[in-house]
Amino acid sequence: MGIINFQGKRSNTPSKKNEPILVSDYMSTKIVSFKENQPIEDVIQILIDNRISGGPVVNDKNELIGIISEGDCIKQISESRYYNLPIDQNNTVGKAMVKEVETIDRNMNIFDAANKFLDSKRRRFPIVENGKLIGQISQKDVLKAAMKLKGNTWNE
Repeated sequence: MGIINFQGKRSNTPSKKNEPILVSDYMSTKIVSFKENQPIEDVIQILIDNRISGGPVVNDKNELIGIISEGDCIKQISESRYYNLPIDQNNTVGKAMVKEVETIDRNMNIFDAANKFLDSKRRRFPIVENGKLIGQISQKDVLKAAMKLKGNTWNE
């Protein structure tokens, strides 16, 4: 009778260490978003209160229609002050927002996302799935991922 060596079934699945770290692992899902008809003054106060530099603009179906930043708000204030007028109450998000919004895929590798930040000079990217806003990733989120990986190799 021969010797039976039992080792159990060996799995061919890669170890967690070799799996790419995805944008979805670090994206924020609790997002401060804005509506097209909101006054700029409200946006400024929300940015200050939440210590954020901007956010996505969505319609009633939570579909991404734009993005608004501190810079967009400053531009509106600057134009009002240039003409020595009070901040126009009709200055809304819709008038100030950027409508051409670059998004990022939730399944993108975090290092590819880092390169996209470098190439674009943006602070944040919205994440859209089936037309709906589902999250946002910021430069700070990418930095958090890098710090978490600090002890590991960077070969992703």
